[in-house]
Amino acid sequence: MAAAANGGGGETKAAFARIYDALKAELLRDPAFEYTESSHQWIDRMLDYNVLGGKCNRGLSVVDSYKLLKGVDVLTEEEMFLASTLGWCIEWLQAFFLVLDDIMDDSHTRRGQPCWFRVPQVGFIAVNDGILLRNHISRMLRLHFKKKPYYADLLDLFNEVEFKTASGQMLDLITTHEGEKDLTKYNIGVHRRIVQFKTAYYSFYLPVACALLLSGESLENYGAVENILVEMGTYFQVQDDYLDCYGDPEFIGKIGTDIEEYKCSWLVVQALEHADESQKSILFENYGKKDPACVAKVKDLYKELNLEAVFHEYESESYKKLIADIEAQPSVPVQKVLKSFLHKIYMRQK
Repeated sequence: MAAAANGGGGETKAAFARIYDALKAELLRDPAFEYTESSHQWIDRMLDYNVLGGKCNRGLSVVDSYKLLKGVDVLTEEEMFLASTLGWCIEWLQAFFLVLDDIMDDSHTRRGQPCWFRVPQVGFIAVNDGILLRNHISRMLRLHFKKKPYYADLLDLFNEVEFKTASGQMLDLITTHEGEKDLTKYNIGVHRRIVQFKTAYYSFYLPVACALLLSGESLENYGAVENILVEMGTYFQVQDDYLDCYGDPEFIGKIGTDIEEYKCSWLVVQALEHADESQKSILFENYGKKDPACVAKVKDLYKELNLEAVFHEYESESYKKLIADIEAQPSVPVQKVLKSFLHKIYMRQK
């Protein structure tokens, strides 16, 4: 089998992008459904609108991790296709979550364009589109992996991660609801549980688990790796919460709204932990209000409590612990995969 042009980062991205076109074309020829011209056009447009447009970090991580596990810089054409297909399955999963999340959150924009359900003529058809996006994953896995010995493990992995993520989303939605009645319900345990289930499994564990299965490994032997990746995902989300308040909107590409939206953010949890009674009352009066003056009071309180320093201390401790845990792993290629993830996110500014 000829080697694919997938050596450098730019080449890998280009090869990965071409494979999206091939997968989409296959879905649009799926013999299980008789496409009309209008349904063909709808799916074509819906996929381009929702699956594309992100940075594809999760999907590309499957390819990068697989290369590190195999100890090669270039994959064969078939290896590149299979690794990219699993990467795109994760991007499809992300699209499915985001389409439905935006409806639940009543959001307006996503990736610099109107949310899919806000597009004229789409509306709540977006709910069914979300269901179709999820079903496309099963179609792609069946088409390309059915004869592989790890097919059942792949299906199980995607089902497991989807269940964890949807449960994390439920926790986020009902906690925000409860918090509106009582801010003291927000604590580090609640925050951690939401983050682990809603973000860490599908963003960090899933790409590496896909690469391990492709490499012929059994996931049962990698419980410690799962724990490290979930810890990394937790650290990633804490960074996100921090950047929501302290990041430069020009640089991170969005304006933070966690305070206005009453989010169970790491910062508010830390504020509740460090504040005295009078400071807590400022939080209770102003958190979750759209009024810019209220938001400013919360930010002033964060400054007073020196939460920037608290975050930098957390970041440094997390990094040290993660490095120690990674270096305790017996497999050097696995260590390389984990370190490559950590170094992509450590001290990031966006």
